Amino acid sequence: MQTHSLSSLVSKTARSLAKISLVAALSVSSSVSAFAQSRLPIVRDAEIEALLRDYARPIFKAAGLRSNIDIILVNDPSFNAFVAGQRMFVNTGALMQAETPNEIIGVIAHEAGHIAGGHQQRLREQLARAQTMAIVATLLGAGAMVAGAATNSGGLGQVGGGIAMAGNEVARRGLLGYQRTEETTADRSAITYLEKTGQSAKGMLITFRRFQSALSLSGAKIDPYQISHPTPQDRIANLEQLAVNSPNYDRKDPPALQLRHDMMRAKIAVFTDGQGAVSRMFRKDPRGLGALYGDAMTSYLHGDPRAAVTKVDALLKQQPKNPYFYELRGDALMKANQPAKAAEAYAKAVQLDPARSGILPISYGQALLAIGTPESAKKAITHIREGLDIDRENAEGYRYLAQAYGQLGNIAEAELATAEGHYYSGAYNDAQIFAMRAQQKFKPGSPGWVRAQDIITSRKGLKNNGG
Repeated sequence: MQTHSLSSLVSKTARSLAKISLVAALSVSSSVSAFAQSRLPIVRDAEIEALLRDYARPIFKAAGLRSNIDIILVNDPSFNAFVAGQRMFVNTGALMQAETPNEIIGVIAHEAGHIAGGHQQRLREQLARAQTMAIVATLLGAGAMVAGAATNSGGLGQVGGGIAMAGNEVARRGLLGYQRTEETTADRSAITYLEKTGQSAKGMLITFRRFQSALSLSGAKIDPYQISHPTPQDRIANLEQLAVNSPNYDRKDPPALQLRHDMMRAKIAVFTDGQGAVSRMFRKDPRGLGALYGDAMTSYLHGDPRAAVTKVDALLKQQPKNPYFYELRGDALMKANQPAKAAEAYAKAVQLDPARSGILPISYGQALLAIGTPESAKKAITHIREGLDIDRENAEGYRYLAQAYGQLGNIAEAELATAEGHYYSGAYNDAQIFAMRAQQKFKPGSPGWVRAQDIITSRKGLKNNGG
């Protein structure tokens, strides 16, 4: 008799819904490095991360959550978001497809409902309970089959197989029903948070209608008892009256926020959909700032970086204090092999950045490193470390730091930085190798020696080595 585990059946159901629903992740991790190890395609961008934090801040406050919950970008074209522990993941596809900030704010509010409601912990408890049910049913079925064999009763053996299969099915359906209830609770919590913050729930309805349209176009017939989320039609029916009756229903996003959203969409479109993506996205407003920003990025990625600099300078005349225009200017100058001028642009971006992203100081340090002098390498170390103090898990930053120490001949620090980079990218074996090499060059008990020891004895590393 062939049977399937409960966990594999639930996983299969969740995967089938990934493109039409907001899927609550079952795994929990304490660091981005674990997600890197699992090959989740993480995207880092100072501008997008700052915008999402601005979207989320009032929602988190309304939900009673701490404001420093990480929001992590996933490079995936589907419209989806999920939570894992105290981290929220949002697909780039959701950001690019959402035409207004309100749509993404609704997504964030829904996921905040999962975190505030402790749904992951309760889901783990339900999963354990369901697995126990399935195991008991399997044992009962096995006992019946043994009894059937002992008495030469084929019928009793067949009943045993039926007990095992039925037990698995009951457990699976119970878990799916529980998940649907939690999704409905998160939807209603989202409405509450939006109401508290004076924002419209229209974006949530637009999102669910998008799912409903996608489901209709697919021609799929879904059994509502075989899925982990309510159907889009049911979600709309449950929320529409609450949303429409809110005094905030027709409230629009502030123009400045909408503009930032448009520029975010332009950036994602250029990097994920190629050269023609921006012109298609902004065909109704080809001279708007979002379209012009996308055009400058297209020149940087696919054209002449000097032309990109000229286009960025035109943007800066409209918004002279925009740190991300200076960041793009630095990127283009780096591509044009002008690291000294790039460093000046990145320095201005760092100075103007209200979000104090760790990414920008690291870019500044990278440009200083490319200048190639001992003085610039020393300065690069200062600014890269400044970025890593803010963004400790930035694996790329450690690689630049290692290069800077290598230029100066400080091999111990270079190898320790290399170990850190491997550690935060999830390559724990390599991290331990470089940490051991670095430790041999440090004085025992010194800060570098101690940090190397931390990496060497890391449980993640030991587990990865089979310990």
